[in-house]
Amino acid sequence: MTTTVFAEAGNLGLEKFPRKDSELIQYGTAGFRAKSDILDYVIFRMGLLAVLRSKAKKATIGLMITASHNPEPDNGVKLVDPHGEMLEHTWESLATRLANATDSELKNVLADIVKTEGIDLSKPASVFVGRDTRVSSQRLSDAALNGIKALKGEAKDYGVVTTPMLHFFVTCQNTGGRYGSPTEEGYFSKLSTTFKKLQGQKTTPGNYTPNILFDGANGVGAIKMKQLKKYLDNSINIEIFNEGSGELNHKCGADYVKVQQCAPDGVPLLVNARCVTVDGDADRLLYFYTDESNMFHLLDGDRIATLVAGYLMDLVKESKLKINLGLVQTAYANGSSTDYIANTLKVPVACVPTGVKHLHHKALEFDIGVYFEANGHGTVIFSQTTSSLIKTAVADAGLPSDQRAAVTRLADLIDVINETVGDALSDMLLVEVDRRAIETTDAERKCDKPSGLQDTIDSLVAKFKSGRAFVRPSGTEDIVRVYAEADTQANTDLLAALVAQSVHKMAGGIGEPPPIPH
Repeated sequence: MTTTVFAEAGNLGLEKFPRKDSELIQYGTAGFRAKSDILDYVIFRMGLLAVLRSKAKKATIGLMITASHNPEPDNGVKLVDPHGEMLEHTWESLATRLANATDSELKNVLADIVKTEGIDLSKPASVFVGRDTRVSSQRLSDAALNGIKALKGEAKDYGVVTTPMLHFFVTCQNTGGRYGSPTEEGYFSKLSTTFKKLQGQKTTPGNYTPNILFDGANGVGAIKMKQLKKYLDNSINIEIFNEGSGELNHKCGADYVKVQQCAPDGVPLLVNARCVTVDGDADRLLYFYTDESNMFHLLDGDRIATLVAGYLMDLVKESKLKINLGLVQTAYANGSSTDYIANTLKVPVACVPTGVKHLHHKALEFDIGVYFEANGHGTVIFSQTTSSLIKTAVADAGLPSDQRAAVTRLADLIDVINETVGDALSDMLLVEVDRRAIETTDAERKCDKPSGLQDTIDSLVAKFKSGRAFVRPSGTEDIVRVYAEADTQANTDLLAALVAQSVHKMAGGIGEPPPIPH
């Protein structure tokens, strides 16, 4: 049986995709990446491997053609496992072996994989294929489709999609639709419907303005953001720049902004405008803005992680559910953010080796696991037990109103988050849901808006021995939380009240200002 199938594979296309390069190529966290002109044979072979992986797992596998934030001349390929996760580590070595086999060795390598992995070739195979906007991606996608066809796999070609969208489609297919519908309509509808609901849960947005300047890196992120905007209606205003007329990732996109520490070309420098940048396949997200002094400020993955962890911890506490929330970082994470998250927010922090697969795997150990790399790649994962716990709580008619509000918001957040992988579009909506009248930086210890409030807080703190204070918005209500420390309880209470009065005055507080303790 094995010999017959691989003989047919040779007849169907091996001769069309001979190995062009003698250099060894390694499958890593990002899959294979190289100059696009040498990848045809590699990606054809990954089409073959995707069929074998599908037969082995008895599930749909994803195959994505992209080189993410790399320059336009590069390209790559990575496989997506059944639940939207990265390819299993042991199969990375199989991918490397298959890609580096000589043409004459190829059939024997395939046969060996079948034997060692115990694959039943009579089983059906299903592979979902997607690609980014690079000129070479259509040609390389065709190579993958040829490989899938060669081993009689069934391919579904989604065309141009973001990498996170393909992960989403694979997960939806393998969960029988429980995670959503494996279509673009299903993806956009799931994110937008829940986002609009969450936006509508607050009657007064404070000083929040739903306006974003979006850097699409001249890639697929810009294309899909245009589509998502139609589903979002008027819930948020997004102006798209670098939408595809320029070169992919050239002086734009998340990697450029992070490395160069400057705004991308093509995006207007409006004072304090909230700006978002994504990478070439839209799995990374960063925020940035330019202040009154024309100084650039980057809100990287560490800042986003701090924001998200704080927001979720507020919700978990107010829900009164027994949920173990944790944040996963690498050694490259900002030390002050780690200290703040662990010691102030009281969120457990785990450190793992660099690489998304390590972060994702560790996050699965928590009831709710948050992970973000400094480059902006990250997401939030809810365990199945926790998701069920939250949904059961929502249905409990006996919950007090404040507790019900928290569990309802947690339940809605599950649907606005793409748990399968870092997703720039989904992550942006998550950040925007946590809208804040007070804007903070330095791991939320410094207040940027409203202008002058931080100076006032600093002057008040200076009047107290061992004084310390900062403010941060609540994740669930239109209120501002004030944290204060001083040498005595009386001084702590007084400092907190003085800061609260300043916030009320300068941030447009409603009703009477907080009283000063006697």
